[in-house]
Amino acid sequence: MSAPRIRTASVAACLALAAGALGACGDEPAPAPRAPAVATSAADAGGTAALAAAAKKEGTLNTIALPRDWAGYGALIDGFEKKYGIKVLVEDPEGTSQGEINALKEHRGAGRAPDVIDVGRSFAQSAAREGLLAPYKVAAYDAIPREQKDPRARWSNNYGGYISIGCDAHRVKTCPSTFADLRRPEYKGQVALNGDPTRSESAFAGVYGAALANGGSFDDIQPGIDFFAELGKSGNFIPVESSPATITKGRTPISIDWDFLNLGYAEEFREQGSDVDWRTAIPFDGSFAEYYASGVNKDAPHPAAARLWQEYAFSPEGQNIRLAAYARPVLMEAMEKDGTLDKMAAEKLPTVEGTPTFPTEAQTEKARETVNRGWAEAVPG
Repeated sequence: MSAPRIRTASVAACLALAAGALGACGDEPAPAPRAPAVATSAADAGGTAALAAAAKKEGTLNTIALPRDWAGYGALIDGFEKKYGIKVLVEDPEGTSQGEINALKEHRGAGRAPDVIDVGRSFAQSAAREGLLAPYKVAAYDAIPREQKDPRARWSNNYGGYISIGCDAHRVKTCPSTFADLRRPEYKGQVALNGDPTRSESAFAGVYGAALANGGSFDDIQPGIDFFAELGKSGNFIPVESSPATITKGRTPISIDWDFLNLGYAEEFREQGSDVDWRTAIPFDGSFAEYYASGVNKDAPHPAAARLWQEYAFSPEGQNIRLAAYARPVLMEAMEKDGTLDKMAAEKLPTVEGTPTFPTEAQTEKARETVNRGWAEAVPG
């Protein structure tokens, strides 16, 4: 007889709770949505629709160092503005990864601080260690490969590529295809990097690639510094930051840079009817691949817009925009499996051999310390 009494008492309790509008018996009450500034996912903020509504009220997204011709950022910004009605402001479009980290610190608490960052992975790791980034899991977080994200979700890689050698075949008789080729006397005054490797991730990656091509390893980047010091002494390397403008003027006819940038420049020059004949080669002797990471400023002036931007950048739409610009989306494998990948764009990517491997955080930190300590003295400019 005891069982029926317990059951009857439970039903009575249920009815009493329901009458008091305290929630259905047997169901945990749904947690109340958290403010976007502390939300760690869209669900945590009440769902994507609620996040989008809050972001639209904010009306603005602050970004920094996002050139329109870099990895599809022009189309990504336009798509986000059109879809959500939020204005994207870009400070210092040609800035560096280090410049982005500096802005997080220098503009902290100010309305002009960047809401989000797009930086090389090593810079994202550094920013996370300094407590500058907010943990946030995009809807696709679980599909991002483990080695491409922070286990505490403070940053996640979004897109990447391979170090390549771009060359203007209109000005260079025989374009180089390996790091070893760059030693040839015929390339005197022609070889450049996209920036200073102590501040620029693409330039840092170029030094890493050169190290791998010259007996170095993920644990030893010094041969890369020595390689550029050698090119500097021979006069082949010039301390000019390569860009479409310097390429067009003939100042940097050979540029070591990401393949997605060199391939994009080639397309840009063709569309402009330029006489630049830009060719791209991925050097087999120093194959180096890396990704760029996205993160949310812990003190973002527009916290909802910052998180909504992350959702857009990691959505199939955002990832395919990357792919159309020759950048390899971090969710490429997952999208290929679920049928959301733009197959025509994927087929345009250059063929590479083998499966890319990546340095660990400790290896990257050691390499960056080595470059920061020794580059300026070894390669003056």
